[in-house]
Amino acid sequence: MQLDATDIKILHFLQSEGRISNQDLADKVFLSPSSCLRRVRMLEEAGIISRYSAVLDATALGLEVDAFVQVTMRRDVEQWHENFSAALQSWPEVVGSYIITGDANYLLRVKARNLKHYSSFVLERLYKTTGVLDIRSNIVLQTLKDTNEIATGLLQSDK
Repeated sequence: MQLDATDIKILHFLQSEGRISNQDLADKVFLSPSSCLRRVRMLEEAGIISRYSAVLDATALGLEVDAFVQVTMRRDVEQWHENFSAALQSWPEVVGSYIITGDANYLLRVKARNLKHYSSFVLERLYKTTGVLDIRSNIVLQTLKDTNEIATGLLQSDK
C-alpha cells in the first residue's frame, strides 16, 4: 500500500492517541469522518495497523527489573531452534524475543518483579532449556528511550 501524507498523519495520531475518536482524528487530518474511517480501515486491512493496545507502566505494576539477555545455543542439539522458540512462548517474563546476528542466537527482553524473581527465571527455566549453552544478561539501570511507535518521519510520502 502506498502511503500519502494524510495516511502518515493518521498513523502519527493513532500511535500517540490510540483512543482518539474518529471525529477528532478526522478533524486533525482535515478529512470528513467517513473518509477518515475508510482510510483507517484500509490501513488495518493492509496490515499497517496490526492491533490496538494500552501501554502499561512496568514499574508502576511492580516489575522493577528490565534485562536484555543474549542466549547462545548448542548447535549439536536436534531442533534447538524449534524447542527454544516453543519454550519461550510460555515464559511471561519474556516480553520480546529476537533472532540476532553475532555470537549469540537470541536476544530476549525480560521483565521481573525483582532480582530474586529474575534469578529464578534464569536458573530454573532459561538455563534448564535443552540446548542452551551460554546466557549473558544486561540489567537496565536507566531507560533513556523506550517506544513501540514508528516515527512517521521515517515513512515516505508522495505529497
